[in-house]
Amino acid sequence: MAEITHLKTLEDTFNNVYVKIKLQLYKRLLQRLETREASLSTVETFSVEVIDALGAPTLSEFAKAAGISVANATYKVQNLIRKGYIQKQRSEADRRESHLHVTERFNEYKKLHTEYINTVVKRVEASCSPADVAAFRRVLKTIDDELMPEVALGDKTAALRPR
Repeated sequence: MAEITHLKTLEDTFNNVYVKIKLQLYKRLLQRLETREASLSTVETFSVEVIDALGAPTLSEFAKAAGISVANATYKVQNLIRKGYIQKQRSEADRRESHLHVTERFNEYKKLHTEYINTVVKRVEASCSPADVAAFRRVLKTIDDELMPEVALGDKTAALRPR
């Protein structure tokens, strides 16, 4: 029974870290929205984040990863292009195919998230021993490489695998 309690505590702790990262991002986004009109809807934000995570997918790869129709994906991509968050680039290898790339405008938005992650990482490095930091890095790498198989970042063939 003690093991179950430990796992619940681990789940709670992991969830708290995840929620804190999300809340800090949302806080920064909402502060920015207070000073200017929102340029992306929530669904558009999710869409451009999926495109970024996939690393220059085709329209079909984006649609498959997002679990939406190609027609719906086309509509979302056209809006994101119009708003300046992504661009299409024709493939050099296959001129019939285009890849979606995020623009500098999206990268400015993305900095809101990465700056906080960098702050937390620096705090971990400053407050933990080098051995604990190395162990933490190994645990995170195991989670990234092995324990989240349904999500593959930058893998254009199977971005979101069914469970």
